[in-house]
Amino acid sequence: MKFAFIIDPIHRLDPTHDTSVAIMEAAQELGHEVWITQANRLSVIDGKAWAMLEQAHLTPVKLVDGRWVTIESWFSLDAPIFRPLEDMDAVFMRTDPPVDTAYLYATYILDYIDPAKTRVLNSPSGIRAANEKMYALQFTEAIPETIVSQDKTVIRQFLEKKGAAVLKPLGGKAGEGILFLEPSDRNFNSLIEISTLQGKLPVMVQTYLPEAKEGDKRIILLDGSPIGAVNRIPTGTDFRGNMAVGGRVASVGITEREHEICAQLAPTLQRDGLVFVGIDVIGGYLTEVNVTSPTGIREVDRLNDARLAHQVIKWLTEPDQSR
Repeated sequence: MKFAFIIDPIHRLDPTHDTSVAIMEAAQELGHEVWITQANRLSVIDGKAWAMLEQAHLTPVKLVDGRWVTIESWFSLDAPIFRPLEDMDAVFMRTDPPVDTAYLYATYILDYIDPAKTRVLNSPSGIRAANEKMYALQFTEAIPETIVSQDKTVIRQFLEKKGAAVLKPLGGKAGEGILFLEPSDRNFNSLIEISTLQGKLPVMVQTYLPEAKEGDKRIILLDGSPIGAVNRIPTGTDFRGNMAVGGRVASVGITEREHEICAQLAPTLQRDGLVFVGIDVIGGYLTEVNVTSPTGIREVDRLNDARLAHQVIKWLTEPDQSR
């Protein structure tokens, strides 16, 4: 089978960490063709989505003394070919956020792939519907107390009621721009002005969960079912546990409460075509639903001797796995 991956420039990816690379390696190891492109190399011609595609050949990472290691020239690419994306059996949309205008236009182009011929993961319409912060708000029984506003007074009232809160930009990724708020902070007004662009953009404000000190759990879901998890624990003076800001990772199980959260999400994720998803859970509360380019596979595999990417590819290629 042929798989296309819409990714950021491949030379910028870290093969020892990046989930897209893990899935591409799994596809190659299972005997399939791996092709890559970028969001700015997509077109629509005669009502069909096309892309400038390059077949990729990867040297898989190896686990040595508990760490993934790679070689310097870990990939090679064949000459680019301009061809319809319907020539592929599946297309993975794995461009990193922000979900800006260019990103949204790319999803519109992907709408012109015939779903009867080619599966797109995740669904373009599903990605558009699922802002990674806002999407969680519909699962009211799973989330902590949360507001979304650009109004300084509204945010101040919520903060004084809760005592401490976490502010998140709606378009952020990897912990970028997340702030810890306290009512006594003399910088409060400035922080809100900067985060909301002087009241022009709403932000999410959630009750601070003290359990965050014990870790921010990433749970990976495949077609609504959890297949693995990793705990991301803050280090040093940073309250964020995100790996991108230096959070330490640790092996962790999935609790009964977390299985319940996954069960709550599953029908909605399946309805919206969100097959490969990473949810974030702190202290038994859902905080985010990551649908664009969720990561964590490398860490789960390293800590648990698992092969999650192989599960994803087998789910796609073996009919009994995707039912």
